[in-house]
Amino acid sequence: EDGGEDGDGGPDGQLPPTEPGYATDLAAGISMPVPQGWKGRSAAVGAGLTTGEHPCPGGSAKTCVRGGIFSAPAAAYKLTAGSPEEAAKKDIAANAEESYGGDAYGTITSHEEIKSAEVTVAGQKGYAVRWKVVTEKGDDGYVESLVFPSPASKDMLVVVRSGFDINKDAPKLSVLDEITKGIKKAAPAAGATNGGAA
Repeated sequence: EDGGEDGDGGPDGQLPPTEPGYATDLAAGISMPVPQGWKGRSAAVGAGLTTGEHPCPGGSAKTCVRGGIFSAPAAAYKLTAGSPEEAAKKDIAANAEESYGGDAYGTITSHEEIKSAEVTVAGQKGYAVRWKVVTEKGDDGYVESLVFPSPASKDMLVVVRSGFDINKDAPKLSVLDEITKGIKKAAPAAGATNGGAA
């Protein structure tokens, strides 16, 4: 097996998935399950799940998705908060702006917090903040910032940012909860374990 040997797996840093059916974020040490009909992307830093690509409603040439879930170590988002709760509360506004602000959807006109609670992810005690956002153009949406200690390194916080459109073609929020439940510690990268032999 040669995946994971050279560190970046190619020019765009995309690695072959280390486990079928999962998108792996090697830096964060986690794997996220890829639901049917979603695309999963594994990388040395960060992993992503997306579904329902369509042109952004803001009229730009950008592509938007009906549902997107992206992970990265907190440091990649320049988040320096000490606890998962502090980090999630700090990240949610940036996540909302990134997911639904700017030229993709116009400005966010208002938001409502619909969840702020402790949650266990991959055996770690984390914290999730979920907002419902109202946008100027196109669909309103749900955004969530979920933060928890990496199962691979207790000193590192992992951030999972989610954005779901409120639209009949968008995935239901229950899918987000299912994915959150299915996040687990990543298997070691192929190559690091002698080709993955047990």
